[in-house]
This record gives sequence, C-alpha cells and structure tokens, in this order.
Amino acid sequence: MIKAILVEDESYIRKGLINLIDSLDKEITVIGECGSVQEAVTVVSACKPDLVFLDIHLPDGNAFDFLAQTNDLNFKVIFITAYDHYALKALKAGAVDYILKPVDVEELETAIDKISNDDVGLQQQKIAVTQSHFNQERLVIGLQNEYKVININELQYCKSDKGYTTFYLTDNRKVLASKPLKFFLDKLPAAKFVRTHQSCLVNLDYVDRYDKSGVVILKNNAQIPVSVRKKEEFLAKLISNGQ
Repeated sequence: MIKAILVEDESYIRKGLINLIDSLDKEITVIGECGSVQEAVTVVSACKPDLVFLDIHLPDGNAFDFLAQTNDLNFKVIFITAYDHYALKALKAGAVDYILKPVDVEELETAIDKISNDDVGLQQQKIAVTQSHFNQERLVIGLQNEYKVININELQYCKSDKGYTTFYLTDNRKVLASKPLKFFLDKLPAAKFVRTHQSCLVNLDYVDRYDKSGVVILKNNAQIPVSVRKKEEFLAKLISNGQ
C-alpha cells in the first residue's frame, strides 16, 4: 500500500483529490493533509510517506521551499499546478510528473502510473532541473492580501530599505514586499542578478554602463550605487555576462 500526503492550501481541492484517488484502483492511502510549507515539513518528517501530491504555490512559500527543507527526499512527488504559464513551462522542462487544476481523473491516473517507473534518484535529478527553470523565469512575492507573480526578465533592479524591498520592473511598475533583500537573494539566478550595494540588486541585462565614480546606470537611466566592497564582483559579472 502506498502512503500519500496532500500538500495543498485549498481544502476543497484536497477533498476532491482524495475522492479521485479513492476512485482509482491504485492501492494509495492518504495519511495526511497539509496547507503550508512549514506544516508539510513537519508532517512529512513524522509520517514518512511514499508519495506527496505537492501544490506549487503555498501561503508561506512554494513547493521548492518545502523540498529544500526536507532532509530525506525518499518519497515520490507529483506536482499540482493551476494554469500558470511559467510554472507549467518549468515542469515540462524538467519532465517532472504533474497534474493540472482542476484535477482530472485521467491525468491523475497517468501521473501516478508514471512515477512507478522512476526511482527516487532519477526523480531528484528531474526536480533539480525543474527548480532551475522555475527560479530563473519567475518570482512569487507574498504581499498583504495576495501573491504577486513577477517575470524575472522584467525585473530591472531591487532596492531594500528598513526591512522592505522594492522591485522595479519595466514600464515603471513597482512592487513593495515586506521582507529584506537577503530573503530574495537565493530565489533569483546568480548569473543574472548581482548585488552592487548592501541594499541594491541589479539585473545585468538592464545595465547600460558603469561610471568609475561608483555608479551603474541602467537603460532606463536609473542610477544605482556600487560600493567599494562590491565593485570587483560586480565588474567581473558584468564583463562575463557580455561574453
């Protein structure tokens, strides 16, 4: 018997998924339900499931935040996602098993059948590829009343002040998040984004020129300071990015 856990923040989706699982002759027993990253980390550690149905977006993070906090990835994963262009593209790129919301019984059965052919080691490789594509294309920011999805290709620079971070996007758009800059550092591709200052992170694709006075000028004429400590690293990445 396969022991499964559902990680999904919407209770009605969990109930529907349980009903669909029960309708299949797959010898799967749902032993737990979770609605957040932290809850999932605790439950999976305690219950040791064989299979986890894992929602991409959760109230306190995403599926990859959960996987990063799981010490022993000894279970199979089937991702659950809505019709999100960036998430779906990342999942396909990594060839990871996934089902779309609203969950269709045939897609569910296909995903379950597919995971039986992969060992855990192969699955870990697939998830690593998926996470790479996922992180490189979009960033999900938790705001007070919603989650904002940012296309990383449209993110010009970030600036932090007093525990808040402002994301400056194309077309003069801004998004203010109530977390410091360091919280987002490992969520953005290091090859493209470089810290020019303790409070500034710049997308190299939008750099127009560097002034030796210690200022980088972006294509939209924004001027970003470059600290003495960050200058060498910034210039090295700027030069390598153009090659």
